Amino acid sequence: MRMKNFNIFKILLLSTVCLFILTAANNYSHDSKDYHTITSLGDTVKQEAWLAPEWADTIKNKVPVNSETIAKGEELYNMYCFSCHGDTGYGDGPAGGSMGIRPANFHDQKVIKQKDGAIFWKLTNGKGNMPPFKEILTEEQRWQMVTYLRELGKQQ
Repeated sequence: MRMKNFNIFKILLLSTVCLFILTAANNYSHDSKDYHTITSLGDTVKQEAWLAPEWADTIKNKVPVNSETIAKGEELYNMYCFSCHGDTGYGDGPAGGSMGIRPANFHDQKVIKQKDGAIFWKLTNGKGNMPPFKEILTEEQRWQMVTYLRELGKQQ
């Protein structure tokens, strides 16, 4: 009985590791013209830039920018995002580096220059290791998160 349970555990563990590797591999591409270079464990890996569709830029933030909205966004960020993106949003969270790709740095000009709608679209749909939040957070909560990310990107 113990041997059977141990074998099931090994199969589950191996399956989880394989799934993780396949998920991380989907984030790499060698045929795109727009790459970001990431240095990880001494190796240089090219990561395709994650671009929202152009129409996403037309989506407008539906929540007011005020201290209450920012506080709610911060609470959500601390619950769902800090482990990968870090306490201060530099993409240096404890779980972020272990995924093979460094998470977004919200202080980077490439992120700051994105429209609110593009960031909202990315939060909603996810990609690779970034989960889609459309089933987890309400539309209002995702906008609160966008509002907080804007404030976080302004901080040093």
